[in-house]
Amino acid sequence: MASRVRGAFADTRPLRTLEFRRLWGAGVVTTIGAQLTVVAVPVQIYNLTQSSSYVGLTGLFGLVPLVVFGLWGGAIADAVDRRLLLLISGAGISLMSLALWVVAATGFGSVWLVLVTFAVQQAMLAVNQPTRTAVLPRILPTAQLPAANALNMTVMQFGAIVGPVLAGALIPVIGLSTLYLADSIALLAGLWATWRLPKLPPLAGEDGLRRTAGLRDVIAGFRYVATQKILLVSFLVDIIAMALGMPRAVFPEMAERTFHDPPGGGLAMGLLYASIAVGAVAGGLFSGWLHRVRRQGVAVVLAICVWGLGVLVFGLSHLLWLAVLALAVAGAADLVSAVFRSTMLQVVATDEMRGRMQGVFMVVVAGGPRLADMWHGPAADAIGTGPASAWGGAGVLIGVIAVVALLPAFWRYRAVAAG
Repeated sequence: MASRVRGAFADTRPLRTLEFRRLWGAGVVTTIGAQLTVVAVPVQIYNLTQSSSYVGLTGLFGLVPLVVFGLWGGAIADAVDRRLLLLISGAGISLMSLALWVVAATGFGSVWLVLVTFAVQQAMLAVNQPTRTAVLPRILPTAQLPAANALNMTVMQFGAIVGPVLAGALIPVIGLSTLYLADSIALLAGLWATWRLPKLPPLAGEDGLRRTAGLRDVIAGFRYVATQKILLVSFLVDIIAMALGMPRAVFPEMAERTFHDPPGGGLAMGLLYASIAVGAVAGGLFSGWLHRVRRQGVAVVLAICVWGLGVLVFGLSHLLWLAVLALAVAGAADLVSAVFRSTMLQVVATDEMRGRMQGVFMVVVAGGPRLADMWHGPAADAIGTGPASAWGGAGVLIGVIAVVALLPAFWRYRAVAAG
C-alpha cells in the first residue's frame, strides 16, 4: 500500500541525476523571477501611458520575437554547443531584466524603449527554452523523460501561480522597478546550473554533415515535421486544443457578468485566471503514473478530450465553483498532454533535429492561446461569453477526433518500455 501511495506522486527519479537536479532546482527560482517581469512590464507600460491599448502591444512585441527566434533558435541549438548557447541566451535574458530595472528606476526613456527591451528579452527567451528542453535527452535515460517533463512543467505552473501573487504583494512594498532587479538576480541560479553542465556539442547527423543555422536549416525542420506523422499530429492537436479551447479572453467579462464580480475585477476573476494553473500543478504532483504509460498517443488524445470537455462545462456553468473546478480539471489534463507531447519530441526526433522541433513546439504553445484570444473576444460579443467558450470546447473534441481519424498512426504510437 505504501508503494502504491508513493507511486501516485510525482516520479522523482530524474532528480537523482546531478545535472538535471541542478537545472530543476534553479528553475524553481528563475520561473518565479520571470513571472515578476511578466507582471511588471504591463504595469509599467500602463503607468507610463494610462492606456490599455499600449499594454496590448506587449502581445505583439512578445509574440513576433518568440515566433522568429523560436524557429531560428532551434536551428542554432542543433548547430552549436547547447551548453554555450544556454549560457549566452541566459545571460542575455538577465541583462535585459537589468536594463528594464534601470529604465524603471531612473524614469529614463519612453514606453517604446520598454517595449523594445522586452522584445529583445523575449527573443533571448525564445532561443533559451527550446535549447534547454533539447538538452534533456543528452543527460537523462529515455525512460525518465516523461517524469522529467512533468517535474519541469509543474515548476512552470507553480511559478505562474506564485509569481503574479508575489509581484502584486511586493509592488507596494519595494516598488515596481525592484521586480526587474529580483528577476535578474534570480536568473543567476540558472546560469550557475548551466555552467556546471558538461559540454554538449552537436552530434554527427545521419548524413555526417556539419550543421549550420541558416534559413535552409529552418526550412529543413519544417520538411522533417512533414515526414514524421507522430510529430506532425502532436503539433496539430495542440494547436486545436489551444486555438479553439483557451477561454482566458472571456474571463474578465464572465467574472463580472456571470459570477457578479465588482467592476474592475474581484475574487471570481482571480479564481478563473488561477484555476488552470492550479489544476496543472495538482496534476504534476500526482504524476507518478505517467512513466508507466506506453500508449502515449492515446493518452494525449484522451487528455485533450478532457481539456475540451472541461472548457465546455466551464462555458455552460453559471456556478463559480463548477466553472473553477472544470478549468482545474482541464489544466490537469493539459499537463498530461504537454508531458507526453514533449516526450515524443525528445524521443522521436533525432538529436540533430531536436532543437528545431523544440523551437516549433514553443511557437505552437505560445501562438495557440493568442489565436484563441483573437476569436474568443469577438465571439463573446456576438453570442455571449458562455456560448463562445462552450463552442470552443466542442470544437476541440471534434477537431482532435478528426485529426486522429485522418492520421491514425498517432493513436497507435507506443513509447519504449520504461526502465
